[in-house]
Amino acid sequence: MAVEIERKFLVTGDAWRNDSGVLYRQGYLNRDKVRTVRIRIAGNAAFLTIKGKSTGATRAEFEYPVPLDDAQALMALCDGPLIEKTRYVVLHAGHRWEVDEFAGDNAGLVVAELELGTEDEAFERPAWLGEEVTHDARYFNSNLATQPISTWSTSHEGLG
Repeated sequence: MAVEIERKFLVTGDAWRNDSGVLYRQGYLNRDKVRTVRIRIAGNAAFLTIKGKSTGATRAEFEYPVPLDDAQALMALCDGPLIEKTRYVVLHAGHRWEVDEFAGDNAGLVVAELELGTEDEAFERPAWLGEEVTHDARYFNSNLATQPISTWSTSHEGLG
């Protein structure tokens, strides 16, 4: 079984910023407590992803490439609004960070994700890393689609 172990953090400042940004659009064909099914267009590539329920920072994840035309047609079948963001890859101390700068109703939100081999794998925190939000379901992309930060009542670190 494919497994994803991912930690998620809010980002402060913009020392992480580089020229590697790729536009992402994604929507959800299914989202419930047991699984999410996502269609994603990343630049000129497209993927269908199925994710299981999180246990700690771990969950089942299956991702498959799909033709771009099919992905564009599947976007019309998505449940709720789409997520739009630019993803930047940042290498720091031997780890690959993915920093997402959100647009639309989530504009101002910047989140860094780090995939690990084990939940207790050590890593060096970059200076721009803020509060950890791995276990805060509000920051799951599937939830940001239907409950964007623009609807939240309190301010949060990681907002530009």
